[in-house]
Amino acid sequence: MSAERQIRWGILGAAGIAKRAVIPGIQESETGVTAALASRDAEKAKRTAEELNIPVSYGSYEELLADSSIDAVYIPLPNHLHKEWTIRAAEAGKHVLCEKPMALTAKEAEEMAEACAKAGVVLAEAFMYRYHPRYTRLKEIIQAGEIGEIRGIHGTFTFNNAKDANNVRYKRYMGGGSLYDVGCYPISAARLILGEEPQAATVHALLSPEHDEVDMMASGLLEFSKGVALTFDCGMWAAFRNTLEVVGTDGRIEVPSAFIGPANFKVFTRDGEREEEFPQLNQYALQADTMARAIWGEADLPYPAEDAIRNMKVLDACLKSANERVRITL
Repeated sequence: MSAERQIRWGILGAAGIAKRAVIPGIQESETGVTAALASRDAEKAKRTAEELNIPVSYGSYEELLADSSIDAVYIPLPNHLHKEWTIRAAEAGKHVLCEKPMALTAKEAEEMAEACAKAGVVLAEAFMYRYHPRYTRLKEIIQAGEIGEIRGIHGTFTFNNAKDANNVRYKRYMGGGSLYDVGCYPISAARLILGEEPQAATVHALLSPEHDEVDMMASGLLEFSKGVALTFDCGMWAAFRNTLEVVGTDGRIEVPSAFIGPANFKVFTRDGEREEEFPQLNQYALQADTMARAIWGEADLPYPAEDAIRNMKVLDACLKSANERVRITL
């Protein structure tokens, strides 16, 4: 692809997710190049940029936003900084891919969306798994009636990193906790598959004094229409899993690696079972390419900022339920 037809990305921060996944994804994409990286530590920015073959580094986020050659920014900063830097990026005329969760509250997400709309820039939340074609295929199987009517969905996303005491995930004011970090995945997946919003949320959580009282494990129930529910658990102090199961009247779909990892999934019907197979695709690259087409006006963003606001409303309810030990009506 010619240089005139590439999105020049700037990276605000040197977080692990950026270095490990999103930057390589942009570099593997058909439409984008990583043109600059910024950190509040100039030496760290320089070192990280060199490691990842990024030509320019800056010692502040402001300097990167002032770079007129940058078209879009990816924001992998701690959750409490998403709103500020998304709005500042929009005001600088940059399109924004913001790491999930979009913000700390739905109200913050609304303010971010308003700022981006006012500036005429694209805003997307970085739920990379949704851009993989397997979820389109999964929905096709359901719509074709292969598993009958959906009766329930169960999702998990857990890992154990509890010994890393200084991790930003374990700081309440920064938006720490498992619901923000990984619970948002099964929540967004259920909304995606069912094509509707939940009506109520009930969550029970392990609030850890050792980790600034953030939820280190949470188990939840989201109530959808027709008696369908998502049951889910998420955690940062439990063995690793990231699974999804959709149960119907006549069959079920099992996704053993629902958000990260191999893409294949199994379908169980009255006729037997089969595996749906997919090629190795970089879902971070697919995410970057989809956003580029939206920036160029070639296609609408499949998951616009309004979707992120709706997901945050559910997270707001889940956090309130976990902290107050009550069922929250949405």
